[in-house]
Formats: sequence, structure tokens, C-alpha cells
Amino acid sequence: MHMMDQQASATNVVSLRQGFLPRHREYLMRWLQAGACMGLCDADITNRDENDEIDMDHVLVWVRENANPAYMVRPEGMGWVLIDQIRERPLATYRSFEAALHAIRPVLSCGATVAA
Repeated sequence: MHMMDQQASATNVVSLRQGFLPRHREYLMRWLQAGACMGLCDADITNRDENDEIDMDHVLVWVRENANPAYMVRPEGMGWVLIDQIRERPLATYRSFEAALHAIRPVLSCGATVAA
């Protein structure tokens, strides 16, 4: 009986992971618009899809200086990881999506959020 309890509890584990909410999309659009004069060109949110090989949600950010995406922001655990996409290196982990974007280009006031 003890073995069955261990197997049952192992299957009930739910990993803590954030995802992109409508408020994140809204903030991203405001941030892009505000940052256009500072070289922000475009961003794309890729959502996880059962039929796709991509196994996590992420945002790619393009800047004027490069034709390839320069940055990736993705949820990891309870934080948001900012990655230098060109060099394929993590730069830092932030407590909020907004803080990760602020690290790329500080075009909106730090701590600004969108109501859920």
C-alpha cells in the first residue's frame, strides 16, 4: 500500500510556472510603442502548442540594430528569464515580466503594470 501512495503522490505534482496573460500582451504592446524611438522594432509571443516542438511560452524581441531577434523573455518557475538571443546566453532573472522588458529598454516607468 505504501508503494501505491508514493506513485499516486508523484503523479499529482504540479510545477509552478507562469504563463503569458492578456495583461502581459497589453503591456508588451505599450512597451513596444513607447520604445519605438529607442530602437524597439517588434516582438512576438509564442505560445506552447501540443503539435509544436516548442515546449515553452516565450517572447522574442527585435531591435533596430539586428535583423534577428535580439532578446527572449520566458517564464521559468516564478520568475522571468531574459536571454541574449544572439549570443544564446541568459542575462538575468526578474520577478516580473515588466521588469524583464524594462531591462531591455527602460521606456515605461519602472514598476508600471497593467490591471488584470
